Amino acid sequence: MGQQNVTVLREFVLLGITSLPELQGPIFGVFLIIYIVTVVGNLGMIILTKVDSHLHTPMYFFIRHLAFIDLGNSTVICPKMLVNFLMGQNTISYYACTTQMAFFIMFIVSELYMLLAMAYDRYVAICNPLLYNVTMSQRLCHVLVGITYLCGTFQSLTISIKMCTSTFCGSNIINHFYCDDTALLPFLCSNRIELELLIILFSAFNLFSSLLVVLVSYMLILKAVFRMHSPEGRNKAFSTCGSHLTVVVVFYGTLLFMYVQPMSAHSFDTDKITAVIYDLIIPMFNPLIYSLRNKEVKNAFLRVFRNPCKCCIQY
Repeated sequence: MGQQNVTVLREFVLLGITSLPELQGPIFGVFLIIYIVTVVGNLGMIILTKVDSHLHTPMYFFIRHLAFIDLGNSTVICPKMLVNFLMGQNTISYYACTTQMAFFIMFIVSELYMLLAMAYDRYVAICNPLLYNVTMSQRLCHVLVGITYLCGTFQSLTISIKMCTSTFCGSNIINHFYCDDTALLPFLCSNRIELELLIILFSAFNLFSSLLVVLVSYMLILKAVFRMHSPEGRNKAFSTCGSHLTVVVVFYGTLLFMYVQPMSAHSFDTDKITAVIYDLIIPMFNPLIYSLRNKEVKNAFLRVFRNPCKCCIQY
């Protein structure tokens, strides 16, 4: 009898942000603006840190890859959501859903480890400034970025393959605005417990291991800053770390709230709000935080704007 509830799903129905018709238009407008700002900001940061020779440093190398990850994370989710608003039909095929989930996991995990690499970079810059250029070599920067993408890809493939080899039961209606791994779990009738444990273990390891490195890095940074006798040196150190620390607090805070709890304790409405913050709002604000609070980025923008050909020196 139990086999009658096992279905071969060809598509899912996403309930979206809200079911109220009068809110569909305003929400579409808001998310369209958010996505446009996200694309312009992150793409601008990628181009600027690539073409301006003054920004060819390890810090901006990591910022460029963070911008790429933010752009990818937002693009995986937002365009499909906007199309659903326009079409009034929130359906997504099974293969498109699992693909969206796979890329979402890859980008979100990669962002965690990219923030870790950036924290280590700031630690070396402030605590060992004389050895900074030697320690943060181009080779090490590429290795750290490679490990970041490797961790994201490995975990994405592990969860996605496990999900795709499972069977689904009953309804195909997902109470979310995109295909998240936690949103798909309630529909599994095989491998559910294993996948739930796998997601919790991956999430806990990613969050706490990377957060531990970030916290230790900033504890050592604060210790070094308080030892500085020059107020100018302290202000420079705080301004250097301020943008990264702001991003870390918001990003880790929302992910800790979202993932490190039993699936039975999840509220889908709360999860949607949290997902909007780390999937759409944070990718929009990251380039703004790193540009508006950074004189080097502002100066680089003016240089490129005034004389683009002179700044286009290959890295």
